[in-house]
Amino acid sequence: MEPRERSAFVSAYTKVLTAAWSDDNYVTRLEENPRTALAEQGLELPANATVRIVREIGGDPDLEAQVTLWGAGKASGVYELRVPSSPQIEDRELSEADLEAVAGGDSYCCCCSPCCTCT
Repeated sequence: MEPRERSAFVSAYTKVLTAAWSDDNYVTRLEENPRTALAEQGLELPANATVRIVREIGGDPDLEAQVTLWGAGKASGVYELRVPSSPQIEDRELSEADLEAVAGGDSYCCCCSPCCTCT
């Protein structure tokens, strides 16, 4: 998938996920008539394409895998879109090291600063 096409897909996919996680009516439309529901968010499908919405997803979320699956639909005519039932976020407590890294940063490299003099 070329960069512009990938960017458009990721943008529309994000809209689909946001709508699915915030609007039960959208989820119903997505399940009953996925072609129309996807078009509402900017994902148009060829007339002869088949679309599969996968709601139960195991493992970690993987945007690149989704982009690859969607791109493969051009060749196969079967477009698969993974739309988890809820956002897949990590909900563990931060460790002391995590908190220190957030609060004070791990380290500072002046190479990342506009006034860097070490190069």
